[in-house]
Amino acid sequence: MPQRTVLIVLFDGVQSLDVTGPLEVFAGAEKQRPGSYRIRTASLDGTQVRTSSGLTLVPDAALTAEPDPHTLLVPGGQGTRLPDPELTEWLRAHGPRAERLVSVCTGAVRLAQAGLLDGRRATTHWAYCDSLARNHPAVDIDPDPIYVRDGHIATSAGVTSGIDLALALVEEDLDRETALTVARHLVVFLRRPGNQAQFSAQLAAQTARREPLREVQRWITEHPDADLSVEALAARALLSPRHFARAFHAETGMTPGRYVDRVRLEHARRLLEDTADGVEEISRASGYGTPEAMRRAFVKALGAAPAEYRRRFRPTAPAR
Repeated sequence: MPQRTVLIVLFDGVQSLDVTGPLEVFAGAEKQRPGSYRIRTASLDGTQVRTSSGLTLVPDAALTAEPDPHTLLVPGGQGTRLPDPELTEWLRAHGPRAERLVSVCTGAVRLAQAGLLDGRRATTHWAYCDSLARNHPAVDIDPDPIYVRDGHIATSAGVTSGIDLALALVEEDLDRETALTVARHLVVFLRRPGNQAQFSAQLAAQTARREPLREVQRWITEHPDADLSVEALAARALLSPRHFARAFHAETGMTPGRYVDRVRLEHARRLLEDTADGVEEISRASGYGTPEAMRRAFVKALGAAPAEYRRRFRPTAPAR
């Protein structure tokens, strides 16, 4: 098996976890399978950089002295908010030469500035998806997944999602067992599916200003198996269905149906991850009614059926 070089780009204002998270994954894989990866860090001129948290990182070399790598990884951080024409030009020239191009968090901004994401589907930290889409309309930005693969280019969302993406790449390069061993050492899940949402339904939606609507949000979360039709929720809020639907969307940023869908999916995921309950029992408890309805929801949202989702997480069955 050929050794793969992973070159991590450093710059002032880089997010330290965007660098060290993936680096620890690839380094862990190298320990398990010696000769698999050669990991290098490099700044533009080879000098040390200061991360956004104040940590100083000393690179291995200058980018201009490094040969084209197998995997070129561009982390994010506050430094991506400042223009860096020289680094942009280097990425524009050398990015296409890498066999695999990866970004973590707002590292996608650097790739977009170099034109490397034009015509591609990509993601970044949820807080910067709108600005990235606005500034680079040629890029198809998907704000929901924790990482996106489009051909040889992979982009991930904020901070820890870089670990998820790196684990997925190790599993692809080597095998599942190696990735699982690394994940166990790092005490993280082996692999969150790439299209798992960046954050929970409760965080994705704004909290309603008015108490009746906030109470409805709490009710939905606590009773996913209840009748959560617009009519039933409107009655709980003492509003007409039309007024309720309009007010809920205005105050939370999503429709009642979308919010219910997210809560039910999140509830079912937790039960699959944390319990040994059967799929039929979980489908009822999560408000889907039937296993087939839950299967359709999982495939649409996560690209995996419930049984496959559970297998990926390999939860330990609780004592009964």
